[in-house]
Amino acid sequence: MEIQLALDRLSIEEAIRITREAEKSIDLIEVGTSLIKEFGMEAVSKIREAFPNKTIVGDIKTIDNAIYEFDLCFNAGGDIATVMGVSSIHTIDACLNTAAKHGKKAMIDLLNTTIEQRVSLFQYKEAIFCEHISKDEQEMAGRNNMDKVSFVPSLEWAVAGGITIDSIENMIESESRPHIVIIGSAITKADHPGKIAAAFKEIIG
Repeated sequence: MEIQLALDRLSIEEAIRITREAEKSIDLIEVGTSLIKEFGMEAVSKIREAFPNKTIVGDIKTIDNAIYEFDLCFNAGGDIATVMGVSSIHTIDACLNTAAKHGKKAMIDLLNTTIEQRVSLFQYKEAIFCEHISKDEQEMAGRNNMDKVSFVPSLEWAVAGGITIDSIENMIESESRPHIVIIGSAITKADHPGKIAAAFKEIIG
């Protein structure tokens, strides 16, 4: 399992500082949706410049205008860009094709997708699939439990949504594990982000 550090609701400078503290213990850096909405693709390019050897994920949450948005993200230095699974199949196709053109990858966010939509999406075996508990669901419904999530073995999986030291220990004990765990505020809001990131890394091995 790899750790993807999600950077949200921060300034670019804060995001870089926190990532430097956690850098040794993380594998992917996610330039979060809030950073991109507030600072544009400059957020992606500055994170890329600061961390040239890390995999950079642009959480752009594309739902339309796929080629334009994916080009923007990859040209700014992103390695992976995200698309919402509830998008039209034309948008999903365009995202996967654009990623392939750049030699990059697409992550399909399964937030609010139906069973039928998921079955349709699982044809995209070159994509990364993300099981995602939304921020609003975490805060308003108090849900951040991934214990009952199961993964299609032939696909690459990420999980996101309120992951803590306790919940990641439950994932380790599960027979079905994701390839990537996306961790945000548990690290970014910690007094010592580097120590918490190291603790996560020690748990997943």
